[in-house]
Amino acid sequence: MRESIASSKSNERIVRDPAICGGQPVFKGTRVTLRTVLASLADGDSEAEILLSFPSLQSSDIGAAIAFAAASAGTELDRLNIRQWYAELDRLNAPPLLSGSRKDPMAPRRRMLR
Repeated sequence: MRESIASSKSNERIVRDPAICGGQPVFKGTRVTLRTVLASLADGDSEAEILLSFPSLQSSDIGAAIAFAAASAGTELDRLNIRQWYAELDRLNAPPLLSGSRKDPMAPRRRMLR
């Protein structure tokens, strides 16, 4: 039961199959994991070095790995921005501190821990 990870044309090369590498994303027709290629790129390996190390890969596979990482990073940034937006909304809608003073909300806990 092989499934393509992303719908974009460049990522049709990246698939998951529970029978291959424990279901980790791999390049279609290989046992080379996406993680391995991304780690090589992160270590500064060139495309040529990666293709020499993994002859079953094609140049388009390197591009697919980069496109997948970029799309994943964008999704993660969107999630982070949503979290920050909700945190800011909570801060703005928080009730004012009692009697306008700058009371420490952790003071009761600190007293208990003494």
